[in-house]
Amino acid sequence: MEISVSDAKASLTELLHRAEAGEEVVLTRRGQKVAQIVPLKPPSSPEERRALIDEIRAMAPKKSSDRTSAARSQDFLYGEDGLPE
Repeated sequence: MEISVSDAKASLTELLHRAEAGEEVVLTRRGQKVAQIVPLKPPSSPEERRALIDEIRAMAPKKSSDRTSAARSQDFLYGEDGLPE
């Protein structure tokens, strides 16, 4: 539903009830869309958050089995004197 900001001022309570029921209300000013009243998602439970975290972790790349230190990963580029070869 679209409604002008000036009309929305007079019927804010009704618009909030509509949003709570799942309807999206678009506020307009001079015919241009400027804002939207939408229902909020209910907060997720701790179990749902844990499941989401586990799902994201499962998608992450696995750690490399190569145990080379990042600080030493390019040592092969330098000679015994510390200068590039």
